[in-house]
Amino acid sequence: MKNSLSIISALTLAFPIGAFAQGTMKIGTVDMQRAFKEYNKTKDAELKINDAKNAAKKEYDDRAEAYKKALDEINNLNKQLESPALSADKKTATAKERDDKIANIKNMEREISDFRQTRERQLQEQLMRMREGIVKEITDVVMEKVKANNLDLVFDKSGMSINGVPVLMYSHDNIDFTNDIISVLNKPGRAASSTAKANPSAAPSRPAKP
Repeated sequence: MKNSLSIISALTLAFPIGAFAQGTMKIGTVDMQRAFKEYNKTKDAELKINDAKNAAKKEYDDRAEAYKKALDEINNLNKQLESPALSADKKTATAKERDDKIANIKNMEREISDFRQTRERQLQEQLMRMREGIVKEITDVVMEKVKANNLDLVFDKSGMSINGVPVLMYSHDNIDFTNDIISVLNKPGRAASSTAKANPSAAPSRPAKP
């Protein structure tokens, strides 16, 4: 997450350093990590991810329970085969039934393993898509703020260097506009307006006849 959010810090490298000497540079800071956590859409997305995880766990548990039941049946058949009172014909039939169940349970093992790997991959991909989409939304709002206030540099306060040291060691609180970003993101009705902007090709509604 921090690698994705540090894109704001990386963008600052594009501005000329010479502006510092002129004393006219306008700088702002934003805590992208906090904006991500406090964005309502993030919370909704996390609920969806958790629901998907719970559904996958339930399906896995159901498969595991069926596997356990099949294993118990095999163990029970093995006990029957150990009985000296079992007739030859019955023993042959029981052995065949056990062997069939063993072949079936091996298929179940492969299916359970494939299911687990597939679901883990799907959940990871879903999580990454969710994060990337939300980070882009936050970045767009930040860039709107940058343009509106003619800022020259914006630092991500949550960004970390490759050495694990904060990229931004110190800044005045009065240049931080994280609260403004969060307010815009969580503005009532914003989601609907954002969807409309994302679909400019949609046919406009016809004006009602007088």
